[in-house]
Amino acid sequence: MQVTTEKIDNHKVTMTMEVPQEEVKKAVEKAYHKLASQVNIPGFRKGKAPRKVLEARLGKEAIMDEVFEILATPAYSQALQEQRIDPVGRPEVEVVNLKEDEPFVFKATVVAKPEVVLGQYKGLEVTKPAVVVSEEEVDRSLESMRNRQAKMVVVEDAELSNGDFAIIDFIGYVDGVPFDGGEGKGHPLEIGSGSFIPGFEEQLIGAKSGDERDVNVTFPTEYHAADLAGKEAVFKVKVNDVKRKELPVLDDEFVKDVSDFTTVDELKADIRANLEKAAEQKAEREYYNSVLQTALDNMTVDIPAVMVEERVNHMIEDLDANLQSRGMKLDKYMEYAKMDIATLRSSYREAALNNVKTDMLLEAIAKEEDIQVKPEDIETELAAMAQSYQTPLEEIRKVMMQSSRIATLVNSIARKKASQLIMDSVVVKENEMKETESQEAEVQEKAE
Repeated sequence: MQVTTEKIDNHKVTMTMEVPQEEVKKAVEKAYHKLASQVNIPGFRKGKAPRKVLEARLGKEAIMDEVFEILATPAYSQALQEQRIDPVGRPEVEVVNLKEDEPFVFKATVVAKPEVVLGQYKGLEVTKPAVVVSEEEVDRSLESMRNRQAKMVVVEDAELSNGDFAIIDFIGYVDGVPFDGGEGKGHPLEIGSGSFIPGFEEQLIGAKSGDERDVNVTFPTEYHAADLAGKEAVFKVKVNDVKRKELPVLDDEFVKDVSDFTTVDELKADIRANLEKAAEQKAEREYYNSVLQTALDNMTVDIPAVMVEERVNHMIEDLDANLQSRGMKLDKYMEYAKMDIATLRSSYREAALNNVKTDMLLEAIAKEEDIQVKPEDIETELAAMAQSYQTPLEEIRKVMMQSSRIATLVNSIARKKASQLIMDSVVVKENEMKETESQEAEVQEKAE
């Protein structure tokens, strides 16, 4: 088989393949035998109908379509291998010549996976984020616990201020006429929450129980009710009660009520430990991402748009599956989020591009370092999947084999190994904040 290539642009390549006439002749015979075994022709047993009868019944075009199916795929695969082209997505195929007594000529235009030029990826110098939990963070967590246990109490003769709850009756008017959905009785409204139309809550500040006020507002231009969007309205409001949060006292009795601990100090120590654990996990993620980003910045690669769009497709499929698992449909989600499919796709593109670049970086490193995936690596990964999905290992293995996803799994393991290789070689620079705090602690110790 003869193959010629033509570079269309930075990413597209057209391969022209010419299959010898001898191969075409063999494929024609194979096509006739295959179709004859599939078609019932009166007066003939299956597979025994003469060629002319079969051709008259099906048409020459149907025969040659089958010849194309027989020849094109292996020829395309062979051409990719010979030309060392790793395609992205499906090819655009054009038949140039397909006749029984002539060579079969066709073209396949493909987007080739781009070449990666690796920069430095070993021995990277990266600052590791400091893990610091302040006393203020611990106090905020304690206050959050107190707020969750707070009681709302009526405050007599108090003026409404931010954070207070106003229990109100209201009727809204547009052009002097009440509108649907503009009336409420005994409605609890937290002042400063921003849950009502902009400007509404601010006009109630200073009001007391029993006060009546006219609240003048303008509906947002993008208000969900189109008949009210952008219109001015007046709400006649009566304040029935002013309520404020009454926080429980932070003492040992409170601690016993809300936790398994018996003293405030024990609870604070547990809160600090949990905050430090969360901070360490966040710091590790930031550190990993920083290392990987440094390697990415050192790499040179021109990513074709089709690879990004394909990754966006996968991300939306994952979103759809996640939504379905929670009883929601993608179209309803987009309706609720006030976006169309184009907006959704646009919101994913930056992350998709970064994901594609990361995969290409790790694949290139795996190739450069000749990283091998051993059978035990695959077994370890399958076991982890089985545990994650709470499914028997044999079932996971069967599904992966039947769906031909083992190759994908091997690539994933190779990327993980490449990632670990990068991380193992990092030269860690301690965070300056951590060093400063250490110095301050030493000064404090000497002073004491």
